[in-house]
Amino acid sequence: MDSKNNIGHSADISLTAELPIPIYNGNTIMDFKKLASLYKDELLDNVLPFWLEHSQDHEYGGYFTCLDREGKVFDTDKFIWLQSREVWMFSMLYNKVEKRQEWLDCAIQGGEFLKKYGHDGNYNWYFSLDRSGRPLVEPYNIFSYTFATMAFGQLSLATGNQEYADIARKTFDIILSKVDNPKGKWNKLHPGTRNLKNFALPMILCNLALEIEHLLDESYLKETMETCIHEVMEVFYRPELGGIIVENVDVDGSLVDCFEGRQITPGHAIEAMWFIMDLGKRLNRPELIEKAKETTLTMLNYGWDKEYGGIYYFMDRNGCPPQQLEWDQKLWWVHIETLISLLKGYHLTGDQQCLEWFNKVHDYTWTHFKDTEHPEWFGYLNRRGEVLLPLKGGKWKGCFHVPRGLYQCWTVLEEIANS
Repeated sequence: MDSKNNIGHSADISLTAELPIPIYNGNTIMDFKKLASLYKDELLDNVLPFWLEHSQDHEYGGYFTCLDREGKVFDTDKFIWLQSREVWMFSMLYNKVEKRQEWLDCAIQGGEFLKKYGHDGNYNWYFSLDRSGRPLVEPYNIFSYTFATMAFGQLSLATGNQEYADIARKTFDIILSKVDNPKGKWNKLHPGTRNLKNFALPMILCNLALEIEHLLDESYLKETMETCIHEVMEVFYRPELGGIIVENVDVDGSLVDCFEGRQITPGHAIEAMWFIMDLGKRLNRPELIEKAKETTLTMLNYGWDKEYGGIYYFMDRNGCPPQQLEWDQKLWWVHIETLISLLKGYHLTGDQQCLEWFNKVHDYTWTHFKDTEHPEWFGYLNRRGEVLLPLKGGKWKGCFHVPRGLYQCWTVLEEIANS
């Protein structure tokens, strides 16, 4: 690995302790079993206990997500994205890993809080609540709806509770009705001047369709999957730009030369590719898997910081200054989602480039984001790889990308090791 990737960190946050990062054995062959154990142990012994211990609000229900480096609560507001994601996480682990009662209890208490306070009575999901559940921010954000659907879909599987299944299905129907205007009456854009559509919603729907597969009839599911695949791989994927994915296009599918129209978000694009690979596997479409794998490699080459290592947060496809001041920050989720896409790409296609990149991104991720002194991982680094905020959770970082990524990498690595 490039030594320049291991840039010195802020003086008060030591990340220099030796990390167990077994990539290659003596014959330069990747030790998949050892790697699988690394990811599994980090999930079960380090990350999940942190959230079980520190995030649960035993007085009002739901979860605290604003947690400092050691897990102390520094703000008690509750954000629907993160409440829902934690319900989903512990439900999914209960369903797929082990029937641990503490996981189910954690998921149910969060689900009950969301059911009672998270929406306006008609399943329009607020963006945020105060600690006791009083709404703070109106239901303007479509992803409050998508993550609530994920949460109640998994929770219905874990509990067999039909009420949870109904909440998931009703919310999913509302999402589909809002696709053309996700913010609804809270849309602050003037109508008709510049009508853009955003990559994030079709991307999330690719994953969501499989998440609630058990609640949808086959024809409805198939139609939803095909629409999402078309949007992601035909509309936002742009061969004329070298096979990259843009974040916003005109509603007619054409490119637009403005800040939003030039925006590239490498992490979004790469995360979406493992959703597409999962769909390709489900639909038995190897050509779709191959295209998603190639797009992963293209976006990673495009977004990798050649000087300091790591993946940029935002870029401009014309090389203009991005509008986001945080454009060059290195974020936890971008790198963790990339690890998943690379492993799935290798497992499903056998492309060695995926392994070479996995080696590089794994090294950067474990060296820079894992806190060697306290549980859980850092989320926000500057361009040089130094910790910007030592928090473990906040308004946007919760119990989701780190544990989901560790779970996905662990299970794919085990499949590779056993194949």
